[in-house]
Amino acid sequence: MLDLEVFRTTVDCPVAAAALRGHLLARLPCPARISFDLDDCDRVLRVHTPGQWLDVQTVAAVLRESGYHCEPLPD
Repeated sequence: MLDLEVFRTTVDCPVAAAALRGHLLARLPCPARISFDLDDCDRVLRVHTPGQWLDVQTVAAVLRESGYHCEPLPD
């Protein structure tokens, strides 16, 4: 079961990251753990939904709706 995904994003602002985290929490299964690493060159987004399937299209749609891009990083 895929319940952890790591994404490369275009998010570059801590305020935007906090807002996106809230939007993602509202749309993803509970309990979801969401974190951004904006210091990483890929501005990494990690999404973990323990024991529940994670829909990467939902994550991409939430970021796209806010004007950002994300793509899953290869394993």
